[in-house]
Amino acid sequence: MSVFHEQRICVKSCVKIGNSVTETFEMLKIAFREEAMCRTQMYEWWKRFKEGRTSVHVDPRLGQPSTSKTEDNVAKVCEVIRSNRCLTVREVAEEVSISKTVCHEILTKNLGMHRIAAKFVPRLLMDDQKLNQVDMSQELLDRANDDDNFLKNIITGDETWVYGYDVETKVHSSQWVSKTSPRPKKSHQVHSHVKVMLTVFFDSEGVVHFEFLPQGQTVNKEYYLEVMQRLLEAVRKKNLMRGGRIDGCSNMTTRPHIHRSLSVTSWPNTRRLSFHSLCTLQISHQLTSFGF
Repeated sequence: MSVFHEQRICVKSCVKIGNSVTETFEMLKIAFREEAMCRTQMYEWWKRFKEGRTSVHVDPRLGQPSTSKTEDNVAKVCEVIRSNRCLTVREVAEEVSISKTVCHEILTKNLGMHRIAAKFVPRLLMDDQKLNQVDMSQELLDRANDDDNFLKNIITGDETWVYGYDVETKVHSSQWVSKTSPRPKKSHQVHSHVKVMLTVFFDSEGVVHFEFLPQGQTVNKEYYLEVMQRLLEAVRKKNLMRGGRIDGCSNMTTRPHIHRSLSVTSWPNTRRLSFHSLCTLQISHQLTSFGF
């Protein structure tokens, strides 16, 4: 028997012997102390018993029954959401015929799911391309385990757009003014009129070769063949300085047909690796200062 159930019995007894509301409340505070119900709640029950109520039990609540979160409904919600993971809580609740609150609780607590936005990627790979990535990644992993200098002999590249902005900050543009002078204004940074593509090739030690795309130049396979030839010359100069060799070269971000144009003949006595997963090395310093 709960404490509130006992208090309701006591209130009913006080009403029967003719105690007033104040007398009944004072007796409850003496008997139950901190666990005594508040005066408003006690008065509601005192009034009900005064009007002839006999039951001391709480009436069942109206609305959606608590049995709506059953195992069958959990299974139905799981089936509906797996058929279409873009459905909202309201749409799933209408499909299963339950309330949105119960549906949200089933999704988050029972199924342990949460809603996230899709990640944008350059393109979605086909199954054979995914398998090719797995094979090449395993081959690269095996070669890296067999040769401690494998990662040191890899050159990879990337492109980025370089913009030219006014680097003046708010501190640089501050002025001395009097108390009556208006505050100086400075417009927000606008889009740059200078925009050029920077191509960078780097290895584990840093940048090997970089160049900017000439104005009016179209990026095609012929242009990339010229870039690769200039890169090859830079690699040869670097090898002469450190007495090493390069096992392969590829660009990880350009389109596949460009890479097919860069045949093995461009790299004598080398083995061309897959452009999908050549290397996981990334350049750690910013390249926004080149040429500006």
